[in-house]
Amino acid sequence: MSNNYSLAELMICAGSEAFRKDGEVLATGIGLIPRLSASLAMKTSNTDLMMTDSEAFLLSEPNPVGNRGDDYVQHNETWMGFSRIFDNVWSGKRHAMVGPTQIDQYGQANISALGGTYEQPKVQMLGVRGFPGNSISHANSFFVPSHNKRVFVEGECDMVASIGYNPARLPKGYSLDDIDIRLVVTDLCVMDWNGPDHQLQLISLHPGITVEQVLENTGFDVYVPDEVTVTAAPTTEQLEVIRALDPHDLRSKQLKDNPPGDRS
Repeated sequence: MSNNYSLAELMICAGSEAFRKDGEVLATGIGLIPRLSASLAMKTSNTDLMMTDSEAFLLSEPNPVGNRGDDYVQHNETWMGFSRIFDNVWSGKRHAMVGPTQIDQYGQANISALGGTYEQPKVQMLGVRGFPGNSISHANSFFVPSHNKRVFVEGECDMVASIGYNPARLPKGYSLDDIDIRLVVTDLCVMDWNGPDHQLQLISLHPGITVEQVLENTGFDVYVPDEVTVTAAPTTEQLEVIRALDPHDLRSKQLKDNPPGDRS
């Protein structure tokens, strides 16, 4: 393990664990750190992962982020147009890591609107986009760069944009077993939805973070098992891969690049 790493790099490595056992599925990381997490997994723990260039090709090597220069040639494996992507989505052969604006106790997520009423929200955002279909069709994980009660909200999300473990909102013909929400990676910890009755469960704390900090910054109850580990530090190999995938260090701009545990 390396002691010389940033919080962003710790979160990338933690996020890559979401894809470790997926096998040959299409990995989609929405945002810089989720994309680097999926790319790291493809380069290390799950070389069967599929990834696109976000346009029309399936890649045999993930593209580095940022300016790649005029002489860069991406490693195209085959054509991967929208029709083929939707075939993967609807068949469950996809795992997306997304960054919701709100997450509630059921794992329901919101990227659509905040406050006000349905007819006249206080803040209008993206709309639900692909969240409804994605959340019922394939595995999803969440990335949260700032763990606080504005994200992990009390009650339900202001606008429920995705399906979670809420029996009252399940589509007709579906059960809770059809919902597959994997990891939640934040700047404080790693969690999943494998607590009692699909309760959000603490898995590991980042170095220097306490259980109390996690509970104080979450708007609903989190299940805390008897044993909670410290999030594994990146290995030297992982850091080399991350730094090659992000040669311009854009990850430092995504998060305040403090060492884990430093929230000053």
